[in-house]
Amino acid sequence: MPRAKADKDRKIFVLDTSVILYAHNSIMNFAEHDVVIPITVLEELDQFKKGNDTKNFEAREFIRLLDKLSKDQMIHNWTPLNGKTRGNFRVLMNPENQMNANEIFGEEKNDHKILNAALYLKQHEKNRKVILVSKDINLRLKAKSLELLAEDYETGKIKNITELENTGKYFLDNVDPDAINKLYEIGYIEAKSVLGTRKRKANAYYILKSDKNSVLAYFNPEENILERVDKKLAYNIKPKNAEQTFALNAITNPRIRLVSIQGVAGTGKTLLALAGALEQRRDYKQIFLARPIVPLSNKDIGYLPGDIKSKLNPYMEPLWDNLKFIQNQYKETDKEFQKITELVNQEKLVIQPLAYIRGRSLSNIFFIVDEAQNLTPHEIKTIISRAGENTKIVFTGDVHQIDTPYLDSQSNGLSYLIDRVKDHPLYAHIKLEKGERSELANLANELL
Repeated sequence: MPRAKADKDRKIFVLDTSVILYAHNSIMNFAEHDVVIPITVLEELDQFKKGNDTKNFEAREFIRLLDKLSKDQMIHNWTPLNGKTRGNFRVLMNPENQMNANEIFGEEKNDHKILNAALYLKQHEKNRKVILVSKDINLRLKAKSLELLAEDYETGKIKNITELENTGKYFLDNVDPDAINKLYEIGYIEAKSVLGTRKRKANAYYILKSDKNSVLAYFNPEENILERVDKKLAYNIKPKNAEQTFALNAITNPRIRLVSIQGVAGTGKTLLALAGALEQRRDYKQIFLARPIVPLSNKDIGYLPGDIKSKLNPYMEPLWDNLKFIQNQYKETDKEFQKITELVNQEKLVIQPLAYIRGRSLSNIFFIVDEAQNLTPHEIKTIISRAGENTKIVFTGDVHQIDTPYLDSQSNGLSYLIDRVKDHPLYAHIKLEKGERSELANLANELL
């Protein structure tokens, strides 16, 4: 169909494959502007359409979406995306243009074909701004070296990650000593008497200080009270600071069904989650501890030597280390030590890659997802949406330690979760700040 008259204020966004694999509906999120999909992107998506990973799902969904949008139209022509008043899209065939990225970078590869498509549009749409959108930082840098505008896919990206991380925990000074005494005497106090007119965030944790004493407290949104939080053992693991105390309280609090714990290596995220789960083992049918597999050098685990168990061991070993650490708090003759062995043997406690858990029904399960910063927002949503009756999910991770190439601190699933669910009565977030692994580990985190 003929394209509407060009408006110089309407930009042309050229989408890279990484954007589609991140969010299949990304094509719909450019308002009144036009979107171009290089034919190379469709070729790359064809390689991703088979499989059970999220990227495979995204590839299949995008292909279906494109088919639905195009109807009986030829997709190399401009086609409306969201109705006549919104933008259009087209698939651009490999162009023959004056400036060629293959020649400049000395290699013919798909990234360079996508750059060529953007260069072609820039040369033939001189009155319009052409922008390459990619989650591949290196591709964006290459584009800029060719004097092409390039940017990350911004939809759903968190603006202020520092402010986000600090949600869930608050300091209050100059609190009335009598209020703190009351918290110690009866264990709770009306929230208004301490917080006054301050906005109360659901399941927030407080460090309350007066000139005489201090106390740790939790805001119960159902009863509108502050409850005292004590340091309690969980399967013989004792929290070592206020943040760990808050985290363990959230993990063991039956009112809270969804928890996220953010912190650098050595702050005790996974250890606390696992200890809290073991402490509540009688309340759940199974304990699942899972983590996403980030392939080495972006190669699938099939490239690794050995059988499937040998391939997975390097990825799962940190989780087993935490379990062994908890077990070694007891003697081999202790029933608690033997109980952990029994739970593993009976598959009441299961440690597996996240891909092996995905798709299962999650009813009556305590589900711990480690390294959640390596998940996409869609993966986080998929996991939570599978939660059935009496299921609790704990996500742990460090939003600054991303191991996947197309995610960053502002666009990963853990950041997305914290941003979207904060202040919900079923959810609590805690940031662990102090490393408790050892003085040597703290030295590495602080000085190296």
